[in-house]
Amino acid sequence: MGERPGAPTAPPLVLVTDTDSQLIDPCRAYHVGRDPTGEIVLDDPRVSWHHAVLRAADGHWLLDDVGSTNGTFADGRRIQHEDIGPGMRLRFGSAADGPSATFADLPVPTDGQRTSLLAPQSSSVFRRPTTVLRLPGRTVRIGRAGDNDLVLDDLEVSRHHAELRILPDGSHEIFDLASHNGTYVNGRPVVRAPVGPADIIGIGHSALCLSGDELVEYTDTGEVSLDVQGLFVRVGPDRRVLLDGVGFPLAEKTLVAVAGPSGAGKSTLLNALTGLRPADEGTVLYDGRDLYRDYAELRRRIGLVPQDDILHTQLTVRRALSYAAELRFPGDTAKHERAARVTEVIRELGLDSRADLVISSLSGGQRKRVSVALELLTKPSLLFLDEPTSGLDPGMERSVMQMLRGLADDGRTVVVVTHSVLSLNVCDRLLVLAPGGRTAYFGPPDEALPFFGYTEWPEAFEAFESEDHATWQRRFRESPQYQQYVAAGAASAAHPWQSAAPGGGGPARTRIRPEQPQGWFSQLSTLVRRYTSVLAADRLFLTVMIALPFVIGAMCRAMAGSAISSENAINVLLTLCIGGVLTGSANAVREVVKERPIYQRERVVGLSRSAYLVSKVVVLGTVTVVQSALLTVVGLAGVDLSASLPSGRRVESGVVLPPLAELVIAVALLSFASMMLGLLVSALVRKEEATMPMLVLLAVVQIVFCGAMLKLHGVPGLEQFAWLVPSRWGLAAMAQTIDLHKVFPTGITADPLFRPDRSRWLRCMVMLIALSAALGVAVLALLRRQEPAIMRK
Repeated sequence: MGERPGAPTAPPLVLVTDTDSQLIDPCRAYHVGRDPTGEIVLDDPRVSWHHAVLRAADGHWLLDDVGSTNGTFADGRRIQHEDIGPGMRLRFGSAADGPSATFADLPVPTDGQRTSLLAPQSSSVFRRPTTVLRLPGRTVRIGRAGDNDLVLDDLEVSRHHAELRILPDGSHEIFDLASHNGTYVNGRPVVRAPVGPADIIGIGHSALCLSGDELVEYTDTGEVSLDVQGLFVRVGPDRRVLLDGVGFPLAEKTLVAVAGPSGAGKSTLLNALTGLRPADEGTVLYDGRDLYRDYAELRRRIGLVPQDDILHTQLTVRRALSYAAELRFPGDTAKHERAARVTEVIRELGLDSRADLVISSLSGGQRKRVSVALELLTKPSLLFLDEPTSGLDPGMERSVMQMLRGLADDGRTVVVVTHSVLSLNVCDRLLVLAPGGRTAYFGPPDEALPFFGYTEWPEAFEAFESEDHATWQRRFRESPQYQQYVAAGAASAAHPWQSAAPGGGGPARTRIRPEQPQGWFSQLSTLVRRYTSVLAADRLFLTVMIALPFVIGAMCRAMAGSAISSENAINVLLTLCIGGVLTGSANAVREVVKERPIYQRERVVGLSRSAYLVSKVVVLGTVTVVQSALLTVVGLAGVDLSASLPSGRRVESGVVLPPLAELVIAVALLSFASMMLGLLVSALVRKEEATMPMLVLLAVVQIVFCGAMLKLHGVPGLEQFAWLVPSRWGLAAMAQTIDLHKVFPTGITADPLFRPDRSRWLRCMVMLIALSAALGVAVLALLRRQEPAIMRK
């Protein structure tokens, strides 16, 4: 597949598909097809998985069809082996409307400037590189520390991030040095990968490319464009349309508002633009790069402020931002570097005087500023906000919108979804969606009402309900505003070779595979410390947490008296069982659902799902085990645990360990398993209000199926179901400890599981541990289900 020694080198070409373009390197072969691991991916059912191969030989380019089902076509004729050159256009799978590929010469920059490989497919602007490093003929180390060959002043970059290595044959490869945020080649995370002049290496906010014997760096400073092309979103078995061909261009430093009546698809559009729920058809171009294809890399340059708080309001502003900085920045970032960035963001958002106040004490507008500050930590180029002024009075709303105006002027593209129309005049562009996700208007805000023919916005929104929605879409597409602000804007952003060869067909993109989060133990440490701080700041939780074991323990002690006997044994064990069940379940039943917006946002920017769950288990598990131990000790310390029979004969208790130690362990494991059950409920429900009824239901089920109130042994169905109930095994272990079977040789307590036996007691302990582990796996599955579809892996 390579060239003959001494043969002339084929010129590099620009390959433009329907939704993408790339510089193709004559030093490698390109596989065309539906295979997402190929170099040129065409996601169309008419294209074969392995369709064709494009390669350079003897100074020119060749394309070989490798036995595709539906064929490859040039000028309407089917080809098998074809010479490729500039201006040529091919179609794959269908001669009429199959996915197309057009080839063009590399444009020649002027005035000694290099072309920007950040966005070769969407911009004819030649940007000056940030840094040009002449390759020294040896390994080039890249990172944030000053001892690197190429220093990137970016907190998203690890101190020693990656190495560009020269291979024996003179080619190069990039090698990731276990960096925190990863290294990318053409938008895909890599550990080690060959690179050539056609490849873009993504590290932090920088894009690097080889140019002869130089390594050229282009820095994403935030001044990026957003080009939205024909987005369609369909849901349900009936393929109901939520977005209908929405498209518009956004220039750099633009503030755009998305408005429309309820049900118009504003939130759906926001999810499509941020990549959380990619559109079924259409493309979102981030400065010319396909956001869906390169999402793993570009997601860190997108800030999203949802309507709900994405910070723990029990913490102070500075502390909450500091924990967020620990999670988002590399683990080798010095504490003073993180603190400096937090202080910088606080100052930028005007929060200096409130930096040490608890977030819950701030006004609605100030809390929204804190949420924005969280997203600005990583210097995103695109900032999206969902209903940031919801619930604010007109003065605060105006303040928030002016803040967003300032953020756009500082060099960002800001998109805000809003129901309010009071402050639209501060925006550069306004997108109005009609019901059904149809574009009713896009352009300057002050031209919107005259376009609709009304003087007030309520009248315009009422008109959407009374007229056919498709009429509004058609009217806008036939209007001068569409030609001026959409069609002309898209044409001005297009590269010259794109406008000469307009594409057709559906979108072509690879399957998105976000990289595995790095720094698991570092994340766990931060999450544990943050969660501990949150619980410590919750005075109500602390009060209940401290009082609960003493209250239940005192009740148990009152029942036990001075010794366990046939009269009080069942009541004492049931009290311990109920106390363990309630302690564990009550601690955990709200802890996932109340943090769902925070978890979903952090998950998108690299949070490990398992680290998040383990942090909950570590903190809540520690609290629960301590509580259960206190409960048991307070209830039974000083109590004679050797049961007395009615005849006066004594039964020595304890199976493996001293009786009090066995009871502490049994109650602790029962509480821990109940805590895991509480986490499962918290991950299952969608609203925090639903947790209390579920808590009551779970407590009743555990009490009924513990084995002391209902005959279980030998009852088909009930006995097997009870195996899944933690209290069944917890009570059985406690019953064995005090030899309850001999105290009550008949009735329910005659259950064989209550008979003391070393192996049987250990089996109860193992079952409680196994149930806890199984519940943990189920919680992980529920966490995955509730994440944005693009993050599920």
